[in-house]
Amino acid sequence: MHDAMNVDYDTIIPNNVGLSDDRRVLKALEQWHPGYIDWWMDMGPEGFQEALVYLRTAVSVDPKGWAKFDYVKMPEYRWGVLLAPQEEGRVVPFGEHKGEPAWQEVPGEHRAMLRRLLVIQGDTEPASVEQQRHLGTTAPSLYDLRNLFQVNVEEGRHLWAMVYLLQKYFGRDGREEAAELLQRRSGSDDKPRMLGAFNEATPDWLSFFMFTFFTDRDGKMQLESLAQSGFDPLSRTCRFMLTEEAHHMFVGETGVGRALQRTCDAMNEAGIEDPNDVEAIRALGVIDLPTIQKKLNMHYTLSLDLFGSEVSTNAANSFNAGLKGRFGETKIDDDHQLTNDTYPVLKCINGGFDYVDEPALSALNMRLRDDYSNDCGKGVGRWNKIIAKTGVDFELKLPHQAFHRAIGEFAQIEASPDGKFLDAAEWEAQRDQWLPSSEDGDYIASLMKPESETGKYANWIAEPKIGIDGKPGDFEYVRIHE
Repeated sequence: MHDAMNVDYDTIIPNNVGLSDDRRVLKALEQWHPGYIDWWMDMGPEGFQEALVYLRTAVSVDPKGWAKFDYVKMPEYRWGVLLAPQEEGRVVPFGEHKGEPAWQEVPGEHRAMLRRLLVIQGDTEPASVEQQRHLGTTAPSLYDLRNLFQVNVEEGRHLWAMVYLLQKYFGRDGREEAAELLQRRSGSDDKPRMLGAFNEATPDWLSFFMFTFFTDRDGKMQLESLAQSGFDPLSRTCRFMLTEEAHHMFVGETGVGRALQRTCDAMNEAGIEDPNDVEAIRALGVIDLPTIQKKLNMHYTLSLDLFGSEVSTNAANSFNAGLKGRFGETKIDDDHQLTNDTYPVLKCINGGFDYVDEPALSALNMRLRDDYSNDCGKGVGRWNKIIAKTGVDFELKLPHQAFHRAIGEFAQIEASPDGKFLDAAEWEAQRDQWLPSSEDGDYIASLMKPESETGKYANWIAEPKIGIDGKPGDFEYVRIHE
């Protein structure tokens, strides 16, 4: 029996699921592999496929020692299929099957619903690689370049994770879905990615940091809910994916934090006290705080839309079926079946906002989104501490949940970031105060000058407090010229 903690490198696909003994699935994945490499070369990081990157590769799923670091060319990265260890005697933790033994095979009646969950999750992974493919050419440092590529190869691995489940448990349907995952393209008119936020452009590094803070955090919430699944292989897959996802949010949070630090330091050095004196601050070659707030507004609201409608029968059905739970399901103190429970949902009522108690089963998306907003709020609080420490008088805020929404209860209305109803003309007149304008985009783009000398950082961002894998500040994280 192979050791589930360690990874078998004997096949082309590193894994801890015994692929060597599962010829059918190994063959299907080997047939999928060349298409994946073609996709990576075509849509992965542009211009750096030959560079040696100091990447971490999973060599085990032991939380204490699961990764090793080494230089590797990205197309030669060992993408693999890794599941967290099986828990003995695990049961379905919620829904109508609560307490039954967790499933090792797909329950027939839930097959279509489970396949849909896997495909939607799987589709987001390559999408973000596609969105970020041009960023390498404007990286503010080798440290940041390496972090971008680490995020990219791990999104690629998360695609493998979902494709393995599709190939192993869904036969021909699964093979077709796996092929489709390589055919859609972020932002394409013909074959776009499935969810809105994953068709948006990521034009600059501030967008990338906001994306990894806000949109990867949605990923964390979704993976955490799927990690509760009664379908055990999905639960184990997501538990290991969460280990990697944490790094993506670290990149986002520290990236924005370093931009804030640099801006505040530059203001102090120049004796500028008013954070709204945008012209003077931009003359210093840093990103003014009001523009960072606008970027926050945009990425947060796009990410809120990823949770779908506040009241949803799909979410209720997935929960009832035991396929997708709540964030921290096992820690919640209730019956985990929600038959008579309610949950407050904010709605537009008579020209104002008010909470309405909806059946808790139908309001699962709302609950997950509330958990998400609370999590985002903590991160924004940490950013505000960075600003406060410099003595600059400015506070970042999450906008009202009705602001700038395209899906759900607030899709049909216009509201300001502080939650005031607006008519269309008022919204248009003030839009550029709240969301990045094309001028803001042009200004940020003008700062995106690559810095490829070891230990050097672009002017708009502070250096990190610590390096990767305990390395010093002037470590060569990417060897571009070999």
